[in-house]
Amino acid sequence: MKKTILFTLMLVFGLGMMMAQKPAQIKFEKTTHKFGTFSEKNPVVSCTFTYTNIGEQPLVINQAVASCGCTVPEYTKTPVKPGEKGEIKVTYNGAGKFPGHFKKSITVRTNGSVEMTRLYIEGDMTEAQ
Repeated sequence: MKKTILFTLMLVFGLGMMMAQKPAQIKFEKTTHKFGTFSEKNPVVSCTFTYTNIGEQPLVINQAVASCGCTVPEYTKTPVKPGEKGEIKVTYNGAGKFPGHFKKSITVRTNGSVEMTRLYIEGDMTEAQ
């Protein structure tokens, strides 16, 4: 009987300790990148979004999806430990697109306390002369 009570108390305290830890949490240095103006002659531009895991559990990016096929995100596939940084590289390819202003979004899904974050890229592609 004493062993059962002791085991139950240990289980309850163990679960309580696990619940007390903060889950993973992603924090981006910036959520928008402006490319400015670039020529249709060089239509491919890239940027990198850096983030930090400010939680107490490993952070995993489950998915990073762009709003269209002209934008491709690449991200850290391995879990990011608490306090460490990761990157999402975003490449926009304006080849075959009409010159002018664009704004695209990248939806990032994680195992963190905030499960979804949107990143944005924008710029102006000018006509080739």
